[in-house]
Amino acid sequence: MYDELKYWYLRDHKLFWTLSMSQIKQLCIITGFKKANKGDIIYFSSSDLPRIYLLKKGNIKIVSVDEEGNETIKEILQKGDLFGELSLENDGDVNEYAKVLTDEVSICSFLLSDFEDLLVRNPSLALSYTKFVGLKMKRFKNNYSNLVSKDARTRLISFIKDWAEREGIQEGKKYTISNYLTQTDIAQIICTSRQTATLLLNELEEKNLIYYNRKEIIIEDISKL
Repeated sequence: MYDELKYWYLRDHKLFWTLSMSQIKQLCIITGFKKANKGDIIYFSSSDLPRIYLLKKGNIKIVSVDEEGNETIKEILQKGDLFGELSLENDGDVNEYAKVLTDEVSICSFLLSDFEDLLVRNPSLALSYTKFVGLKMKRFKNNYSNLVSKDARTRLISFIKDWAEREGIQEGKKYTISNYLTQTDIAQIICTSRQTATLLLNELEEKNLIYYNRKEIIIEDISKL
């Protein structure tokens, strides 16, 4: 059953569209598959066996830990995202981990050495991978620019709007987001304290710009946010 799931998961991902059916079947042989539940930690950058991961279902947060043990959410991942040793190097200076946010996730993974061999044997795949990672790095750069140039309220609004446009259910100007993040998560994403994040969320709610609870966030009119 898992072999069939792996085949369709890989076939469905745009990174592997350049591969033939037989190549994808061969790829399935070196592909790991697992399911994980909310709260599970599924990746450490310090692992002795570095891997590339492909998220097929659910949401995951990548958490960066500094030398003093402070944690910052580096990225929220959704279906189709890659994570792990994307630079194709096991960087011992990086300290991060991946934690499941939703009730269940499905993940495919490759040993870094196997994935490197795959790229060497398939130049078109190597080109697609380079573009994929390049876009991801560009997104990181934009996020960093937002952090250093905008205040906490503006960062929060930008994050909520981006979240709504990526994952929300749209009805005209109204968006409904399934909320799998705690207020602490949101605070870490926008690099502020939990108290500040709570105050800002309450302020947006008092102004009827959003409706917020633990299960969902509703934006009645995203143009007013």
